[in-house]
Amino acid sequence: MNNNQITHGIFYALAAYLMWGIAPLYFKQLAEVPAMEILMHRIIWSGLILLMFVSLLKQWPKVRYALKNKQVMLVLLMSSLLIGANWTLFIWAVNNDHLLDASLGYYINPVLNVFLGRVFLGERLKKLQKLAVLLALTGVLVQVISFGELPLIALALASSFGIYGLLRKQVAVDSLPGLLIETVMLLPFALIYWALFASPASNMLTNELNYNALLIAAGAVTVAPLLCFTAAARRLRLSALGFMQYIGPTLMFFLAVNVYDEALEISKLISFSFIWFALGIFTYDALRKSSSACDTA
Repeated sequence: MNNNQITHGIFYALAAYLMWGIAPLYFKQLAEVPAMEILMHRIIWSGLILLMFVSLLKQWPKVRYALKNKQVMLVLLMSSLLIGANWTLFIWAVNNDHLLDASLGYYINPVLNVFLGRVFLGERLKKLQKLAVLLALTGVLVQVISFGELPLIALALASSFGIYGLLRKQVAVDSLPGLLIETVMLLPFALIYWALFASPASNMLTNELNYNALLIAAGAVTVAPLLCFTAAARRLRLSALGFMQYIGPTLMFFLAVNVYDEALEISKLISFSFIWFALGIFTYDALRKSSSACDTA
């Protein structure tokens, strides 16, 4: 993998995690809508946006290739179920005052990514990276212990998204065609839910225009960061991608404490310090290796 691909991967990862970090600002606007119903809108409007992009960028040959490959389709089926579950739980957590739980989940996820990269992809860590992992794990454990019980929401979010990233990194399909197929796989469930179970809030014939626009925006809020994430996952090591993910939960942490007034405890501040120290070490090591590579080029 060349330096140009790595640079693009870093850009895509930063964009994805920044968008995910501020996503609660959007979902809080739909706090009165059930999580399953918001998920329904995410799937339907995401599907339409992806169809448009696939057509404009002439990606249909790649879609047809994936559709003919049984192994690719099986992996995409599993990844679609994982991302659907992750979306639903995240929406529920944000709109039921569990944004700190969601933040904890996405703090755990990078450590899980390192573990998955080591076990399934044979990725090895240097000494400074091992120290960063140890510090990050310590920070996560401080938060886990402070809960006094197993943080099921956080663990479910971390594991579902971690395994999703692992699957998408290995499947032989580009990000845009893959996302379209994943969304289409979920589309029948969304349409059935809309027809049989949706509340009056989803009746777009009676809603005000600005509210309908808010519902339709679920597509853009969903598609933009996922496209960036899957593009980054194919260009970066899973361990590197995992450490950059601290951007998202840090923004969520800030929103939870400073905007939505969720309780901030000393244990969370300690955890926050450990995690950012770990990120600083990892970033220093990455920059040092990049500088060495430029000097020898």
